[in-house]
Amino acid sequence: MIAFPRTPVPIPDAVAALSAHQLPPRVRAARRQSWEACVHLSLCRQPRYEEGRQVALAEIAAASKVLAAHNPKLVHGWGDLPGLNR
Repeated sequence: MIAFPRTPVPIPDAVAALSAHQLPPRVRAARRQSWEACVHLSLCRQPRYEEGRQVALAEIAAASKVLAAHNPKLVHGWGDLPGLNR
């Protein structure tokens, strides 16, 4: 999956919230599902949680399909996982 680079310019919370509310409900739900799956994936690091990782990856892939159909810049990937040192 190829994603566009994120902009390094900070966006105020009010502007981000306003732009998020203008998205269709299906896209908002996919963004939320993708974020929750990324958090779940970051918690499943040990080998015994392999099934949880696979479920989280499947949820990210399904949400990314919906997001890419709306706007390719909204796709989530490995770089969006919480807790990564960038």
